[in-house]
Amino acid sequence: MRFRYQQFCPLAKAAEVLGERWTILIVHELLLGTRRYRDFQRALTRLSPSLLTKRLNQLVDFGLVTRTTAPGQPHPEYELTAAGLELRPIVKGLSRWGMKWARGQMRDDELDVHLLMHDYTRRIDTKHLPAGRTILAFVFPGLPKYGHWWIVIDGPKERELCVHNPGGTPDLLFRTDVRTLTEIWAGDTELAAARKCGRLQLTGDPKLIRSLPRWFRHCSLAHIRPAAKPLRV
Repeated sequence: MRFRYQQFCPLAKAAEVLGERWTILIVHELLLGTRRYRDFQRALTRLSPSLLTKRLNQLVDFGLVTRTTAPGQPHPEYELTAAGLELRPIVKGLSRWGMKWARGQMRDDELDVHLLMHDYTRRIDTKHLPAGRTILAFVFPGLPKYGHWWIVIDGPKERELCVHNPGGTPDLLFRTDVRTLTEIWAGDTELAAARKCGRLQLTGDPKLIRSLPRWFRHCSLAHIRPAAKPLRV
C-alpha cells in the first residue's frame, strides 16, 4: 500500500507519486533513455529486483510510464508519458541543487563502482576516439570484487560495459581507486592532478592519453561546486 498525505495540496499529491524511495532515480534513468528492465538493474545496482518491479508497476499505474512489448520481443520496454517528460527540468533542478547543497565529503559506503562505470560508459564522447574498436580497461586494486572492468567502443553508437575480459589487447589501461575516479567524475579532482600524484596511472596509446579530457567526460554537473557549508546528510 502506497503512502498518502491525505491532503488536496498539489505538492502533496506530487510527492505521493515521486516521494517513495528510488522512484526519482528510476525517473532519472528513464529521462536518460533507459528502457529495459536489465538496464535499470545495471544502473541501479543497489535496488533489489522486487522493489524495482514494484516501482515500475507503480509508475505505470500512475500513468507516468508506459510499458510495451514489441512483437517477437520477450521483454517489455518502459517509456515516460507526456506527464513524465515534463519532469525533466524538475529532476535536473534537483540534481543541480543536490550537487551544490547535499554533497559534502563522500563516505566510503556511498562509493559505487557499478554506478560510476555505468555512467562513464554512456558519457564517453566517441567523436574524439579513433575509428574502429577501442578497448578501455580499468583496474581497481583495492576492490575485493569487481576490481576489473572493460569498456568496448565500436563506432559512434556501440558501447558495452564488461566485468569479464572481452578479449583483445586494451588500447588504454586505467589503474586507480574508486574514490579517485569518483572525484574526477564529480569535478573535485582534475585528471592531470590525479596522474601527477600517482592516484591515476594510464598505460597505452599516447594519442588516447593526450586526448583523454576531450572524450572521457565527467558528470554533466561537475562544474557546480559544493556550497561552503553544505547540508548535513
